[in-house]
Amino acid sequence: MKTAWLSLSTPPAPRGTVYGTALNFRDALAALGEATHAAPYDSPPRAPILYIKPRNTWIGAGMPIPLPAGHDAVVAGPALGIVVGRPARQVSPAAALDHVLGYTLVNDLALPHASYYRPALQQQCRDGFCAIGPEIVPRAAIADTDALSIRVWVDGVSRLATSTAGMVRPVHQLIAAVSEFMTLHRGDLLLAGLPANLPLVRAGERVTIEIDGLGRLENTVVPVTAGVHSA
Repeated sequence: MKTAWLSLSTPPAPRGTVYGTALNFRDALAALGEATHAAPYDSPPRAPILYIKPRNTWIGAGMPIPLPAGHDAVVAGPALGIVVGRPARQVSPAAALDHVLGYTLVNDLALPHASYYRPALQQQCRDGFCAIGPEIVPRAAIADTDALSIRVWVDGVSRLATSTAGMVRPVHQLIAAVSEFMTLHRGDLLLAGLPANLPLVRAGERVTIEIDGLGRLENTVVPVTAGVHSA
């Protein structure tokens, strides 16, 4: 099902907000090791850690990913995108999926960075750093969002193979936990999180993301000097 919400040839236009979720994969959380017990929090996160991918980051399938001047590579972030179909406020895990319109592929890009303890706006919110598409797949077409294979290739070479089975909070639990403290509105896009060992993609390389049942999202990294603008 293709909708006006996404376009193959122009930047996609979610009707709401795009929310990223940090540390929602067990391997990504484990990779931090003892750092999760360091100040200022002194313990692993007890609630979802959210951040926003603003409008300037949105690009569609096939559009170039800008590589900012002075940087060698971007980090590819394969994410399951959960498209909200009707408002979700303090919903139970059992009812959470009733608020989902469908799912889409997202490449949640960033410049390499190590800290989760301060806003990484300069690394995560650059122009073109959130590729979305190419379409929304209806919720009913995905039988089990918690057992989907995730694959990433760079120039046709496999660089990551994992699964949504590794999520700390499965989709229904994530929606319930987020809606406990904020309302998700129709047209919002909630990203289910990123696994560990994300690949780097350099200028001129093509990154391809697949998640079972959602098709394929491909974009090529292009340096800013080639005429692509970056924040």
